[in-house]
Amino acid sequence: MARIGDNPIPFGDEVTVSVDDQNVVTIEGPKGTLTEQIDPEMTLEIADDHVVVQRPTNQKRHRSLHGLSRSLIVNMVEGVTEGYKKELKIIGVGYRAQMSDETLEIALGYSHPIYFLPPSNVTVSVDSDRGQDDIIIVEGIDKELVGQVAAKIRSLRPPEPYKGKGVRYVDEHVPLKAGKTAAR
Repeated sequence: MARIGDNPIPFGDEVTVSVDDQNVVTIEGPKGTLTEQIDPEMTLEIADDHVVVQRPTNQKRHRSLHGLSRSLIVNMVEGVTEGYKKELKIIGVGYRAQMSDETLEIALGYSHPIYFLPPSNVTVSVDSDRGQDDIIIVEGIDKELVGQVAAKIRSLRPPEPYKGKGVRYVDEHVPLKAGKTAAR
């Protein structure tokens, strides 16, 4: 097995890590502050430049929580230092996106435009060049929230399998099906 939970979590001088008595981890960095409740059965030890997560027993549940707890803390440290970013591409004739104030306005072939108001700690922007597909950029320090907002935007019009129209991640490959004429 990987035993990812055994590895220490390094953090730099610009990051401050603190744990209270209910195992609530608070991490502060140059981009902001994140707080996460870690399972109370896990033990967290903070040294000068790293955090170590320890499990009480070797039960399957504790082994699972051990790796999960470590991964959550690693994502928090990376979020407050570098941040997370997801890019979505809008493909289709007449499909477009634009920002109006803090609201994302998307036209996806429906009879009405879709207005999407992102959460307060996630920033959404649109990169639109003439003749190119619009790209929606979702940025934030919370990995889970950035992924959730990007997935919500993608679910407004997922890419269809015949022409590939819709909203997709920039690095996503959509396999296209042959149409009816391929049967002949």
